Amino acid sequence: MWKDLWILSLSAAVVAAMPASVRGQADPYDAKALATDQTIHRPVVVYSQDNAPPASKLEDLSLRESVSQYGITWTFEQPARAGQFVNGDWYVVGPVTIKVIDPRPLYGGEIPQDQLDHMDKERPEAQRVRHGFMVNPPTQMKVAYDSGVRNWFDPSLIQKLPAAIKPGDSLVSTISMPKGLVLNAQLRNKIERGVEDSSPIRTAAVLTCVSKPPPPDAFRPAFCDRQQRIYLARNLRRDRLPTAIAPKSIPHIDQYVRFTQRPWVGTGFFGFEEPVENMPQYGLEYGRVAGISALILCTNLKPEQKELLLVNYVQVGIDLGGMIRAGHPGWTGWGGHGSGRKLPIVFAGILLGDDELAGIHGSYPKVSFGEDEQTAYGDCWTGAKVVFAGHSGIDTATGEGRSRGNGWGPYEHTPPSEWKDGQNTSESYRRCCTSVGWAAQALALRLMHAEKAWDHDAFFDYVDRWMYEDDAAFVKTIKEATGRDHDKEWSRQGQAWDAFVNEMWAKHRPALPAPTDGWKRQHDDAYYRTAITRSQK
Repeated sequence: MWKDLWILSLSAAVVAAMPASVRGQADPYDAKALATDQTIHRPVVVYSQDNAPPASKLEDLSLRESVSQYGITWTFEQPARAGQFVNGDWYVVGPVTIKVIDPRPLYGGEIPQDQLDHMDKERPEAQRVRHGFMVNPPTQMKVAYDSGVRNWFDPSLIQKLPAAIKPGDSLVSTISMPKGLVLNAQLRNKIERGVEDSSPIRTAAVLTCVSKPPPPDAFRPAFCDRQQRIYLARNLRRDRLPTAIAPKSIPHIDQYVRFTQRPWVGTGFFGFEEPVENMPQYGLEYGRVAGISALILCTNLKPEQKELLLVNYVQVGIDLGGMIRAGHPGWTGWGGHGSGRKLPIVFAGILLGDDELAGIHGSYPKVSFGEDEQTAYGDCWTGAKVVFAGHSGIDTATGEGRSRGNGWGPYEHTPPSEWKDGQNTSESYRRCCTSVGWAAQALALRLMHAEKAWDHDAFFDYVDRWMYEDDAAFVKTIKEATGRDHDKEWSRQGQAWDAFVNEMWAKHRPALPAPTDGWKRQHDDAYYRTAITRSQK
């Protein structure tokens, strides 16, 4: 059976067998790793209503003692019927009991002393854990996968084997990062356990328990969805995908298939608990990967070339949307950290015909998304009519500008001569860590004519401002007034960091019906003015 090729990611299997003490650097996303990763080279089937697969029968499923994925093996107390969703994630028909997980979860004194990082050492021995798992992780910023997790580690959530799961349950298992290993993350950043804000989690996989076999083209239900809403690949509205001509700079699609292949199970923030081999580690890269993935899917590549990325990306949107539906508060504007989550949800909703997901802002108006909280209509000191609303933006739930005691709220309505440290920080984040990651997102949405679904017009006009406003004179003014020099290629307006995005923008943005000078036009700025008045101190 072709799906059996997915059982193990070879690179992860090798890692799982490594000794506790590891030194060196690895890139799970380089060309060599991509070439040997069978999970991203699986056979392609473009399901539709015309070739919908027959319903699965229980007796058609193999009876298994265990299943494995991404270097993690779950062994059942009794053999069970198991199968795979369209993206390759495993399900088991339950109820079942998992008696063994490999790598074996370690607790307390079982963890070698030379593997304890500074976060571990701050905790009592009884609260230490490696290779942890959670049945039905909460949709809160609380996890118990690894005691090296900053802020979000909750020892009361630590679980031990055997683990009984029933239909409706999802089990998220992890492999921890060994000390001394440096991993390259997606597009940027190097992650090492115990160093600065690095995540101590290397990879994660999801095992879902169902009551009966879903169809072969079923997406995995969101790992936070206890009702297990099932979507089918045959129902994807591929006609909603544009076929914009792709430039020669289009990235190798295998890289983005790999970026989106493993579950993006981060329920926390700041990347403190995000598995390094699964997902981007910082909001800027989250936004870049989300935007470029969507933009690739909006090109004229053949459907079969795009299908694996499409399935993976829609699955990411299902998971993020499932978190919101289950009560997650969203991802606030905080420097670059809150970016990239909204687009996969909106994209998945449009392609699946799910209006609640497609219009996630209207469906859940109090949920935070960084791109929306950090953009607003207002009079900018440069003469623009749309602004970056600051490092911490405007709180979606309250409409208050977030200062967070540092002056990190709305600031572009004031000239640089009045800026203090907090305003200078906001300007730095505008240039280093947010805007350059938004261009691909905005362009993909415009190509899909999804502005209404997104439901925050200031975002689109702000991105147009970023790409079209000549900031040469403004950079000089800022330097003269503050001493801060933003005259570096990577921090200047008019560009994204990715050649593919820049070329797609230059070729396709001017041809779209929306005016490119909306950022110069007056808009209702009452929201911004109110946020300033009500700024949190």
